[in-house]
Amino acid sequence: MRWKKMSRFRVNLFLLTILLTPLVSLFVLNKFLTSSKIFNETNSDFDWIRNGIKNLLGYTTILLPGYLTYTYVRKTEYLGRAPIGFVSNFLRLCFGEDGSMSSPLITHTDVQRIVPKKSFWWRTFLLVFYFTGLQVSYLSWGIIQEKVMTQVYESSDGRMEYFGDSQFLVFVNRILAFLISGVILLCRKRCEHKCPFYKYVFCSFSNIMSSWCQYEALKYVSFPHQVLAKAAKTIPVMLMGKLISKTQYKYYEYITSITLSIGMLLFMVDVGNDKARTNVTTISGALLLISYIIFDSFTSNWQSSLFKNYSISPVQMMCFVNFFSFILTGTSLIQQSSFYVSLNFLLKYPSFSLDCILLSLCSALGQLFIFSTISEFGPLVFVIISTIRQCLSVLLSCIFYKHEVHALGVFGLSFVFWSVFLRIYCSYRSAKKRSNRLKGYKSSEDQKF
Repeated sequence: MRWKKMSRFRVNLFLLTILLTPLVSLFVLNKFLTSSKIFNETNSDFDWIRNGIKNLLGYTTILLPGYLTYTYVRKTEYLGRAPIGFVSNFLRLCFGEDGSMSSPLITHTDVQRIVPKKSFWWRTFLLVFYFTGLQVSYLSWGIIQEKVMTQVYESSDGRMEYFGDSQFLVFVNRILAFLISGVILLCRKRCEHKCPFYKYVFCSFSNIMSSWCQYEALKYVSFPHQVLAKAAKTIPVMLMGKLISKTQYKYYEYITSITLSIGMLLFMVDVGNDKARTNVTTISGALLLISYIIFDSFTSNWQSSLFKNYSISPVQMMCFVNFFSFILTGTSLIQQSSFYVSLNFLLKYPSFSLDCILLSLCSALGQLFIFSTISEFGPLVFVIISTIRQCLSVLLSCIFYKHEVHALGVFGLSFVFWSVFLRIYCSYRSAKKRSNRLKGYKSSEDQKF
């Protein structure tokens, strides 16, 4: 018995050494590198490259020790041989494929049987409520986001300054989203969860990078271009879906994606881009938007694969993804000492503090409305609502911030949204045909009996 205790103690001590040694070493090394002269030179055109490298160095402080621990646990088959204890239970939650967060369990099928069917008028009320909530939260989020990254803030003593740390905004947004989703999960009882925690890290990292690229891009391109870039990301999403999930797409999905991208290109070459005064800013903005599309495409497809493979709830996804995003961005900010600079900016400019709170609240509430809409009415209704939101976002941004849009831009804009609505119509027709075939098949089977 004593030998077993000593053996377990030594194994746990070795695991702790694997985790803490590279973590502390990387933290000190990266802090030294990010404070060096190379990373603190100012070049406004390509600052985003230096800031991105600093952020990635911060993320490795957490990711590399986690990967080393994962490798050791897998190679030594620790989870199968380790006795029950705090460390082994924690590692099972992080890396085990058959762990469960709570018991007894209620599956989605059980809930469907328990919850009574809603009336037509109640579903109509819910649809109007979710539609209004999505429009208000994300339209407000878009306007505030552009204000934070492009407008100057004035202090009580008359000093004027721009806020430039995109990662801090990601950090603040993720904290509130994690807290809200965490409270919802704590209030729920008997909730099943079988997905190992480490699988959330992949979409958490890509989600951080996509959000960071999105904020940084606003320094180089206008908000309408950014919104249209989101609308034109269907082709990368489809390619990423075939790569990750081996998803098969219909012909009309390829056609509408191509026409949507053509419309986006016409809008981008319009001379009304008030941000792109030089070739450098145009290149920087384009690279950031491309990076955003790649990371965001991976995020949605990876999350979709987790939903299918582990049957997790949207709130669980929201909670754990935002938790790891909070850990990664917080570590990077502290390591760069930019957390204290951004906190000082927060205290110096009260209007910025209010904008941060409103931005985070709109983002968190928007996520909840998205999950609720998809759960209650399906993805087709959500796509229609999202399309309307994109149109209104561009319109409001042009009104509030006086962006110029010429004839070519208007044509490209209309081409984009026409292709999106065509995609929705084709999806509806395809679903209706599939439903009719199923009904015909069932009636023919009934006739046999």
